[in-house]
Amino acid sequence: MSAFHVKFLTPNSFLNPVTGIISSTRLYANPSQTAVPAAPATQAPKEIAAERLEPRVEKRDGYYILKEKFRDGINPQEKVKVNGEPMKLFMENGIEELAKIPFEELDKSKDSKDDVDVRLKWLGLFHRRKHQYGRFMMRLKLPNGVTTSAQTRYLASVIKQYGEHGCADITTRQNWQIRGVTLPDAPAIIKGLKEVGLTSIQSGMDNVRNAVGNPLAGIDPHEIVDTRPYLDVLQQFITANSLGNPEFTNLPRKWNVCVIGSHDLYEHPHINDLAYMPATKNGRFGFNLLVGGFFSAKRCAEAIPLDAWVPEEDVVPVCGAILEAFRDLGFRGNRQKCRMMWLIDELGVEGFRSEVVKRMPQQALERASSEDLIDHKWERRDYFGVHPQKQEGLSFVGIHIPVGRLEADEMDQLARLADEYGSGELRLTVEQNIIIPNIENSKVEALLNEPLLKEKFLPEPPILMKGLVACTGNQFCGQAIIETKAQALKVTEEVERLVSVTRPIRMHWTGCPNTCGQVQVADIGFMGCMTKDENGKTVEGVDVYLGGRIGSDSHLGDIYKKGVPCKDLVPFVVDIMIEKFGAVRREREEGEE
Repeated sequence: MSAFHVKFLTPNSFLNPVTGIISSTRLYANPSQTAVPAAPATQAPKEIAAERLEPRVEKRDGYYILKEKFRDGINPQEKVKVNGEPMKLFMENGIEELAKIPFEELDKSKDSKDDVDVRLKWLGLFHRRKHQYGRFMMRLKLPNGVTTSAQTRYLASVIKQYGEHGCADITTRQNWQIRGVTLPDAPAIIKGLKEVGLTSIQSGMDNVRNAVGNPLAGIDPHEIVDTRPYLDVLQQFITANSLGNPEFTNLPRKWNVCVIGSHDLYEHPHINDLAYMPATKNGRFGFNLLVGGFFSAKRCAEAIPLDAWVPEEDVVPVCGAILEAFRDLGFRGNRQKCRMMWLIDELGVEGFRSEVVKRMPQQALERASSEDLIDHKWERRDYFGVHPQKQEGLSFVGIHIPVGRLEADEMDQLARLADEYGSGELRLTVEQNIIIPNIENSKVEALLNEPLLKEKFLPEPPILMKGLVACTGNQFCGQAIIETKAQALKVTEEVERLVSVTRPIRMHWTGCPNTCGQVQVADIGFMGCMTKDENGKTVEGVDVYLGGRIGSDSHLGDIYKKGVPCKDLVPFVVDIMIEKFGAVRREREEGEE
């Protein structure tokens, strides 16, 4: 896979966790090294009172807990953590006992109700109380979005037993989510995950979310670096090899990380709390660091430079140092102000950087390098269809999974295709699609003629479908205001019948202001709301965003119009397509012909 190696990581520590990492010759394919201006002179750190820099958490009996003197004004989720350590449900087999209790009994006690609705999220189990009482969505950890045919079959077997309640989704973090799970089954499912090399631990609530990388890692002729080994070692470190790592399970809020491996920036670095951007310095390979990108209901922010560069062997230590700074100092009051960027705002970039430096093993951190390896003029590539790999005689095929939703039989079929035509591997993307790698060129035509790829999961989807993304919506999610997936497909299909466009237009749907569908990075974004129609009746609607950009010129979109009824969206989107994106009405095309 790569020349990057790591020994087993010691749980509960990041001091010297990567002494086993070694680096040898690394292959670069057309890195298009681009010099960027040196970082401006650093600003002096803000003056911060010494007492503000006192860690707010302390370790007791192996777990971090909020100190008593910092508990005034904390949010309800912090109170749940104070009242009961969530990780005990996993690390001390609490899930085994919980699963034996009748579900109705659990709801009679606030503490056990908190177990069900809050603490189980540390195990990746999300109760769908509002729409599927007694059933759970289960989120996994899948670094770099790499999954095997065996893993896919196992997940299919899990959801198959739940009939109409069971299905799977690909998420916007290259991850699997499975639906319909019941609590009595959870211990056995967790055991089964382990047997196929998967885990759901630390995938929800105030934890590090799935680590994202280049979906073409290791197979792309134009990649800068193979991201898989870095993300594997980060996963091992953050979860202590899936045993559970309490060092990083009591963060103030969720936290996202990605490693960039190509000029295409498929990983969306600008919306991650930590993004590793490949760069060399004095002949050494490493990464410049971006920090603080996030979305929330009240604020969205793009990641900013930390003015720091790390050699590749420090990928894990700097991650640990940043997480410790966030864990120790982050705000734990209003949940809308608990993401890491709020801490960076408070301390200033230099102040935050100095706190990271304090937590580095050598208490040192180099300044950013100007030797950026990313070609900022690169045109982002479309991964759909057939493409040659860097390995001679092999190709990968990108296929479209409509809004990321799959049924058990479809997952079984994909696993079969991966085995029969490839190497038994599937790659998930942040756009909720799948790439099948390592296909012998002689087998490509037969793969393309498979019924699944001709009827539903198309290698060449309609142009407006290519960039369509949708969150779960109110079919399952209790926070979603509107239904998203079916509605997104319907609107897109109808718009495509009415207009012709010359390039993909990325459309993202999200059911609520939490923006899991990442509407701010879309060309056109739809955020669910309730609004009034022309008769004054309350109906499902969307706030429409325009102008989101991804890649080197990334920019978050802005609100364009609030409260558009969903029933009026097709003509509204058609007008936007024509006015903003150069679309042409199909009727006019036919008339001209």
